[in-house]
Amino acid sequence: MRYRLLKLFSCISLFLMEGCIEPFSPPEVNSPENYLVVDGFLNVGQDTSRIELSRTQNVNDNAKPTIETGASISVEAESGEKYDFSETRSGLYTLSPKQYSMAGKYRLRVKTQDGKEYLSEYVTVSLTPPIDSVTTKFDSFQDAMVFYVNAHDAHGKTQFYRWKFEETWEYRAAYNSYIEVIDKKYVTRTKDINQCWGSQRSGSILLGTTVKLSSDVIKDLPIFRVPVSTNKLFIKYSVLVRQYGLSRAAFEYWTTLSKTTQGTGSLFDPQPSQVTGNIKNTANNKELVFGYFSASTEETKRLTITPRLGKYATCMPADTFDVVCKPISNYQCGLETTALMLSYAGMRSEFVLGTPQSCADCRVQGGTTDRPKFW
Repeated sequence: MRYRLLKLFSCISLFLMEGCIEPFSPPEVNSPENYLVVDGFLNVGQDTSRIELSRTQNVNDNAKPTIETGASISVEAESGEKYDFSETRSGLYTLSPKQYSMAGKYRLRVKTQDGKEYLSEYVTVSLTPPIDSVTTKFDSFQDAMVFYVNAHDAHGKTQFYRWKFEETWEYRAAYNSYIEVIDKKYVTRTKDINQCWGSQRSGSILLGTTVKLSSDVIKDLPIFRVPVSTNKLFIKYSVLVRQYGLSRAAFEYWTTLSKTTQGTGSLFDPQPSQVTGNIKNTANNKELVFGYFSASTEETKRLTITPRLGKYATCMPADTFDVVCKPISNYQCGLETTALMLSYAGMRSEFVLGTPQSCADCRVQGGTTDRPKFW
């Protein structure tokens, strides 16, 4: 009896505790401040340098981040040279390849439309060693393809690495659409909308270091995985891995940012903290600015595979062939619908099959029918 009373008391206590829980929203979460975010680096190699400017937003804000347009961006060398960026699209500023001194120091200057000026510290150039290889191994436990990177610096000077990657994969719609309706007439489709290519850039912060190793060698470091369930691996898949050498200060910044943004969510994860880089407001150094400016060369390696993992695209039976025109002489049949026409069929009396756009137009999934140049 005593055990039952204790158990009942425990249940009542838990119920009361649940009832007392109230959501807590600290002032910082709903802060109206929108601080400048600087994302990019000076590419001292043979590729274009890119800097993206945006603004921070509240945690509870579901809208896309505000893009900072109309800014003036330049890179200044400690020796006096100045290189100006151009805004090629909203919030994206680019600088074509130049001849830089690998022994020089550089800093970033940003002037926004509201008249504020931001300046980074001078940074040295980090020379990035080549990527030795990108390899794969199928993980049956995770049902995913894991991608590994291998690299080394024979001089032992790099030690700190960062990677980004760009995925491209081929996919198909469930059905081929051979005809379309133009000016209320059935005509043969001239553009193939069944075969598409999707693409996606990495969003995670991928870092590695060899400081605690006897040699500056990155050996079979897993950097990302592609689950079979994504269906990216069914036909053909290609990834371009980008590698960057970092300074110790830059590595520490990205490590802290990674722990704050990617490692939160449980009681044992690092708690959120304020992470700022090496960029300051010239008139108010207490204003928060997010981002870290660095200068380095860039090394790339592409890997293309055809693992045939996944399944062919399908459509639920309830969503298929929702337009059936028989006979085709019924002029209005199918001409005023949003469905895609698949084909003519029949023997003596022809009819037309139709299906929703999602079943026959691969572009609906966000891809493009333009074949990549490297495909």
